[in-house]
Amino acid sequence: MSNPVIETEEHRALRASVAALGKRYGREYFARVVAEGKHTDDLWAEAAKLGYLGVNLPEEYGGGGGGIAELSIVLEELGAAGCPLLMLVVSPAICGTVIARFGTEEQKRTWLPGLADGSRKMAFGITEPDAGSNSHRITTTARRDPATGEWVLNGRKVFISGVDIAEATLVVGRTEDARTGNLKACLFIVPRDTPGFGRSQIAMELGAPEKQFELTLDDVRLPADALVGDEDAGLLQLFAGLNPERIMTAAFALGMARYAIERAVDYARTRQVWKEPIGAHQAVAHPLAQAHIETELARLMMQKAAHLYDAGDDLGAGEAANMAKYAAGEAAVKAVDQAVHTLGGNGLTREYGLAGLITAARVARIAPVSREMILNYVSHQSLGLPKSY
Repeated sequence: MSNPVIETEEHRALRASVAALGKRYGREYFARVVAEGKHTDDLWAEAAKLGYLGVNLPEEYGGGGGGIAELSIVLEELGAAGCPLLMLVVSPAICGTVIARFGTEEQKRTWLPGLADGSRKMAFGITEPDAGSNSHRITTTARRDPATGEWVLNGRKVFISGVDIAEATLVVGRTEDARTGNLKACLFIVPRDTPGFGRSQIAMELGAPEKQFELTLDDVRLPADALVGDEDAGLLQLFAGLNPERIMTAAFALGMARYAIERAVDYARTRQVWKEPIGAHQAVAHPLAQAHIETELARLMMQKAAHLYDAGDDLGAGEAANMAKYAAGEAAVKAVDQAVHTLGGNGLTREYGLAGLITAARVARIAPVSREMILNYVSHQSLGLPKSY
């Protein structure tokens, strides 16, 4: 029996081909797009043409028939080339997966082909100003209008990526359980131009093509078929999207770590202050070796999480996905810090393109769930310790 953690020949071929695509664009392309306030449309379009964007979606709806294992490879390799596509996390990984697993046939036919070929994008709205990491405090509510059968949504969301370039947002709201009176999570497809659905851009220090938005839902009316899946299985459906989100965030972080390490290693091989290049000195070489080891270890956990998820083990994938996201976030922060330190003053220049990663690397520790909440999860879910909250 083969080890599921070791990649297949097909996976290695996918890595090589995506890496070649990333190399054609690279960090200079990415930096130029950010500086001009544009989006990575050219790279998105070429990745779509090559079939990479929908590699995880079902073949019958235009996808590649793979899983999160394949999609995470795409994101990691583009990140390692210096040009990651954040919307891969949101559109095909979260929204595409949820619709493919739980959507109606009409929702699948409407959305999956476009998500697979890149012609359509979908954002994901879960975070709220007063809920933070506690998804149980989500206050965006959805109620049925008994006169029309429509859903009426009210609430706010923050730090929602790419709403301006997405045709719709998959919004997490809460409906009242008629039997218990308790609120339960549900997911709704909200088209961008729906009346009452407002957005305002959040000014960020983070340099990225994808903008962040605050959303307002003021008596947003949606048809009955805007609900994704079963109203009584909302929490299951929600986590079906959150586990891929964590795995893909790990891929995003790992690509960034690899990019930073490669830049630092190239510099350490050639930068000569005394007799030998600085990479010959253990004080420079050992921290880079450690960063490389930690990055590779995090990748193994990400591969395990992706394998478990694609195999249908949602419980096992939940634990592994959280661990992978934690490990990759830590590895990215350390790798970027060490890379900048290796270059010294050059590490802070625009020419070498590492300084901007200092802020970007922190994202992997903070979003979509903080490192502390992951430690909470592992302490009480994996270790059986009592909850502190």
